[in-house]
Amino acid sequence: MDIATVIGLVGAFVLIIMAMGDPSVFVDVPSVLIVIGGTAATVLNTTTIPGLIGAIKVFLKSILHSSETPEKIIEQLVELGTIAKKDGMIALEGQDIKNPFMARGVRMLVDGTDPVLIKQSMETEMDQIKARHQSGNDMIGNAQDLAPAMGMIGTLIGLVLMLGNMADPKAIGPAMAVTLLTTMYGAIIANIIFMPMLVKLEGYTAYETIYRGLVVIGLRNIARGESPRNIQDQMVANLPPKMQAKLEAA
Repeated sequence: MDIATVIGLVGAFVLIIMAMGDPSVFVDVPSVLIVIGGTAATVLNTTTIPGLIGAIKVFLKSILHSSETPEKIIEQLVELGTIAKKDGMIALEGQDIKNPFMARGVRMLVDGTDPVLIKQSMETEMDQIKARHQSGNDMIGNAQDLAPAMGMIGTLIGLVLMLGNMADPKAIGPAMAVTLLTTMYGAIIANIIFMPMLVKLEGYTAYETIYRGLVVIGLRNIARGESPRNIQDQMVANLPPKMQAKLEAA
């Protein structure tokens, strides 16, 4: 689980609630229906049910995501290269590999697949993964844009209700609540939930690209019979400078 995401979300909402004093004053059912319901319905209008389910999975991934570090990936691939160099590719078949992407590549090694085909197959899978991530990110970006828009619609509805009932003082208060609270709800949803989520998921996609690229490089070089040292050096060379320095220090 990504603890930073959980702490960030909970912390932001706790601070807002503390600033409210009496949170019940800021609860308005029509405003909730307009902003939350309207945003959900409009987002659904831009996609399909399977697409929406995929976006929900992307949302959960932003909270529950936990990935292997580059150090662990490189260490395991160097270990696999050592085994393959010493005992042959068939010896990789019994290895415990929890990473599904790496495990598929190792199965191709064991089957004697050509290194070029291994690289092409795994890069195709990487492209498909990036496309799925981008689809989910686009939907979250749409929700980020639509939440303030629905808040503005709610504000206009509240203004119409307020101006249409100026003769009734009791009706002005509820209409004013809709006017202000819909704007607040839209701003909170867009800037505290969807915007950080989108940034987090874009970073997650970038990390997935880096670590899967390392796996492709490592497996390709294992298939070529490279030495474990060369395998490690070529993987490290494809990391950003900060990660290279960290690995060299370790």
